[in-house]
Amino acid sequence: MSSIRLTQLVHGGGCGCKIAPDRLAALLAGLPSRIVPPELLVGIQSSDDAAVYQINPLQAIVATTDFFMPIVDDPYDFGAIAATNALSDIYAMGATPIFALAIAGMPVNTLSTDVIARILEGGEAVCHDAGIPIAGGHSIDSKEPFYGLVVIGLVKPEHIKCNDTSESNDLLLLAKPIGIGILGAAHKQGILDISGYGVMKNVALMLNRPGSDLAHLSGVHAMTDVTGFGLIGHLLELCKGAKLMAEISYAAVPKLVEAEKYARLGVITGASRRNLEACANFITFAPEILPWQQDMLADPQTSGGLLVSLDESALGEALEVFSNYGFNQVSVIGRMKQGKTGISVLP
Repeated sequence: MSSIRLTQLVHGGGCGCKIAPDRLAALLAGLPSRIVPPELLVGIQSSDDAAVYQINPLQAIVATTDFFMPIVDDPYDFGAIAATNALSDIYAMGATPIFALAIAGMPVNTLSTDVIARILEGGEAVCHDAGIPIAGGHSIDSKEPFYGLVVIGLVKPEHIKCNDTSESNDLLLLAKPIGIGILGAAHKQGILDISGYGVMKNVALMLNRPGSDLAHLSGVHAMTDVTGFGLIGHLLELCKGAKLMAEISYAAVPKLVEAEKYARLGVITGASRRNLEACANFITFAPEILPWQQDMLADPQTSGGLLVSLDESALGEALEVFSNYGFNQVSVIGRMKQGKTGISVLP
């Protein structure tokens, strides 16, 4: 197996590779008008996690594409994390995945066949765990390695959970602790210890399967997963879609203790600053929220947790769903409210 560190071959890593949300919005705004058939229930208009196309009264296809450059050096772990992250978009829509296609770009003259094979094996193992096949895909010879999946799922139209349907007074539930991007940055710098690496990997590899079950709860109004735009970026999408404001408590947000340690030392990703800048006109921080804590909230998550907007009456059932899948750090972090669209962060 090659001793080359995958993270040293790329300029970014994980979901931190995403184009910043404000720049992405500007790019999409410049595109010409598109065909939008009535069967296309969810397209690009709401910046949702996946596209949804109804094929009959009882079924809709859910489709997503997600790939990125390595956030870790272990080839198998890289493939597994990338696949887990891609599957998350399907779960975030309330759907069940049915098959995937692999997307791979590899510097074939730099990485050995064994290393590339291990990346593919990691992705295959996660799909096997999710109960779906990788039915094909596409590969290219590229300067920087990247890997991911196209994932196809199914959902009943009435069970679709979008990111623009929050209601005033909804509770906000976050299912995984934040800080993966910071730990990834520490790993790339060679300062992350074995324990911290294990924490990062274990959180990133938790499949967001509860999303498929949460879709059956009428009290769950909206859902998304927290990835490259950070908690504040994806929460802002909920706010903009529903034309509401969100009030959250920093103390209530589940956080990786190891990540807070590095954030205090100034170890962050470039994407976190871009995320903060993109949200600057829509977010208010209480004076007690320190700059490194703001970086935590803007930290790009690779395979992050589900962010759920739900009626308080559905909280018990939702927590039970998460518990059934082994999620033990689920927290109520705030509430959606009437008011100027944006986010207020309290201590």
